[in-house]
Amino acid sequence: MNSTAPTRGFNEVITGSFDRLARVYDTALVQQVFYRPPQDETIAELRRNRSRRIADIGCGTGILAARIQRELQPDQVFGVDASPGMLEQARARNPLVTWLHSTAESLPFDDGALDAIVTTTAFHFFDQRAAVTEFARVLGAGGLVVIATMHYSGPLARGIQQVTRNSFAPAHAPAPGETRELLRDAGFDVLDQRKVHRPLPNRLIPDVITLGRRR
Repeated sequence: MNSTAPTRGFNEVITGSFDRLARVYDTALVQQVFYRPPQDETIAELRRNRSRRIADIGCGTGILAARIQRELQPDQVFGVDASPGMLEQARARNPLVTWLHSTAESLPFDDGALDAIVTTTAFHFFDQRAAVTEFARVLGAGGLVVIATMHYSGPLARGIQQVTRNSFAPAHAPAPGETRELLRDAGFDVLDQRKVHRPLPNRLIPDVITLGRRR
């Protein structure tokens, strides 16, 4: 584990805000509109991959990790989050998941310990290069990574992406090409990248799911 891995600027402020938002996060409307569509696609990919040792990074209150355990019944499921408030609710949700307090940039797993890592609607808060490097470290050869993250398009979005790419910014929504490049640089083959299917127009919640395979 790399205990000195960098995180984004204002990391403690962001983490503290999620401690306070933990209860709102679980409301049916918030989950249905924002979080469930990428989680549905993530579970479908894990099922196709027949993944058995899975970690959800930035797991929040544990809804996706609990669904993975319940619906797929793999050998091991881990939920990892930097927010104690989120993890408090996650632990009450499903005792069969192993809940771990950690950042994405310094994961509490041995090298090659997992065969799948997923992260949905959280990647923009990570120091992405450090996080993807950690994903590669803890995944064995052939391991699957699934990243669902926001992607805004247009001239204004490109300017914001340029400014927020610096790790001092609290969040950065990478362009799809940037996510692909990060994965390839870290030792992954990019298998697929597509817009998340939603009942709402994509311009309202413009997120993209990217799949990679550890070389």
